[in-house]
Amino acid sequence: MANYILHKANSRGHANHGWLDTYHTFSFAGYYDPERIHFGALRVINDDYIAPGMGFGTHPHDNMEIITIPLEGDLEHRDSMGNTSVIYHGDVQVMSAGTGIQHSEYNANRSEGLKLFQIWVFPNKKNVIPRYQQISLNVADRRNKLQQILSPNTEDEGVWIHQNAWFHLGEFDKDFALEYQIKAKGNGVYALVVKGTIEIDGKVLERRDGLGIYDTAQISIKALSQDAEILLMEVPMKL
Repeated sequence: MANYILHKANSRGHANHGWLDTYHTFSFAGYYDPERIHFGALRVINDDYIAPGMGFGTHPHDNMEIITIPLEGDLEHRDSMGNTSVIYHGDVQVMSAGTGIQHSEYNANRSEGLKLFQIWVFPNKKNVIPRYQQISLNVADRRNKLQQILSPNTEDEGVWIHQNAWFHLGEFDKDFALEYQIKAKGNGVYALVVKGTIEIDGKVLERRDGLGIYDTAQISIKALSQDAEILLMEVPMKL
């Protein structure tokens, strides 16, 4: 029988630093909840607003898969591997921090705010050689279907990471319904409603609500509002 963990949007950790307005689904920085450390291999979901021209100065990471999904605006990235890039809505970026990297992230726009998700996943291999990947996807390809944006496989659609995980984005017409099949035994799915209202296995979720589901082979998804959007993150439940 499926098990569920519901995280309502207003139950997330929150910090407003002026230049950064951020919500944390799981314990992060000054927000700590012993019941909300991680969901399987999924360690961090940060929902960030970064003011025009502002951002994170150079800082280190290691042994974490870091995925960035811009929602609105343009993200400027620089790192110790020599990568300099701008990441736009429709792009997905991943860094395998491995043995260690340093990077900075800034809002590349001086007049418009930047909104993004940054997600951390525990890797299945430690101390790998750090790597960077950025791709552009056709946003129209997620209309009334789930567009794969991440997998463990280099030849699949989307970016790849060192973990048996799959991420999908979907944007749906009202009343559109579909089933999602779990790809790997022992995995669970964390569903985050990006916008609108969506029903998963009979549970109604609003904007930025999160639902973890495990011990199941599939989940049922139905859009209850027009242009409802969801991010599905399938990850191993055991570290």
